[in-house]
Amino acid sequence: MSLSRAPRRTRRTLIAVGMLSAAALALSACGGENNGKSGGGGNTNFVTNTGGISTAAKGERAATGKLAGETLDGKQLDVADLKGKVVVLNAWGSWCSPCRAEAPHFAKVAKELRGKGVEFVGLNTRDPNKQPAIAFEEDYGIPYPSLYDPQGKLILFGFPKGTLSLQGIPSTVVLDKEGKIAARSLMALDEEKLRSMIEPLLKEK
Repeated sequence: MSLSRAPRRTRRTLIAVGMLSAAALALSACGGENNGKSGGGGNTNFVTNTGGISTAAKGERAATGKLAGETLDGKQLDVADLKGKVVVLNAWGSWCSPCRAEAPHFAKVAKELRGKGVEFVGLNTRDPNKQPAIAFEEDYGIPYPSLYDPQGKLILFGFPKGTLSLQGIPSTVVLDKEGKIAARSLMALDEEKLRSMIEPLLKEK
């Protein structure tokens, strides 16, 4: 049924849902207003474009610290083992509305790029137990693992100072094939913006 033929009440509901989805993606983060800017200083060599995505030129990219531990499904994962592929790291929490808004986009892109040199890893943070986070992944069909980081230690200590903040969730970092930080966003992403962070790195040699 087209929107024009829908009953008035249904039209109002559909329009309201669409406005809420757009508003959710427009929010920069659950924990505070970042406006695409880093909150801790540090030498990250990022240049932020008008879309709120920061990039670092090849040769000026910083390495991450150790990003390893137990996933939500109880397995062990070390991001260093993924070197040679483009790696998308998404910090999220089940309690976070913008995380819910971007989740379908991440699930779609991850499924479409599976086996094409891209790996996705979630960093689940500030969920005091695993069950809400596991339910979140099931609800949105998330096809990739998430490291369980309830106290945010991986976010605080696994990246150079100023890269990510626990007050800026969701956040996304994309590593190049050498495992270095090439792109970052401190807000919810749609499919187009997410792909814009990944595709240039796939072309790098």
